Amino acid sequence: MAKVQYFGTGRRKKSVARVRLVPGEGRVVINKRDIDDYFGLDTLKVIVNQPLVLTGTKEKFDVLVNVHGGGFTGQAGAIRHGIARALVKADETLKPEIKAAGYLTRDPRMKERKKYGLKKARRAPQFSKR
Repeated sequence: MAKVQYFGTGRRKKSVARVRLVPGEGRVVINKRDIDDYFGLDTLKVIVNQPLVLTGTKEKFDVLVNVHGGGFTGQAGAIRHGIARALVKADETLKPEIKAAGYLTRDPRMKERKKYGLKKARRAPQFSKR
C-alpha cells in the first residue's frame, strides 16, 4: 500500500528545506535528528511549529525534513515555509488561514553584495587623517 505523503520546499536566505508530511503523531525529524537535538533555542522550535499549531494539525502529521545551507535561524524559517506549503497541498481549505499569517510568503531579504572600495557591503575602510 502506498503511503500518503505531502511535499513542500521552503527557502530563506541561503537555506533550503525539503519537507515531507506523513500521517503520524506529531514528531519533527530534521536531518535524521529530533528537533530538540537539532535546534538548541526554544524560539527556533516555536518558529518551526507555527504552521502546525495555527492549523491545529500538530498531532496529525509527522514532519520529516532535509535542510542545508545558511544558519540556524534561516533554516528554521525555511522549514516553516516548507511545512506551510506542504500543509496547503494536504488540505486546500487551510490556505487562507496560512496565507493570512504570512507563512506562505518567501522572505525576500538576502545578504547584500560586497562593493569594491569597501571592506563589506557598506563598511568603509577606517579613516585616518595622517
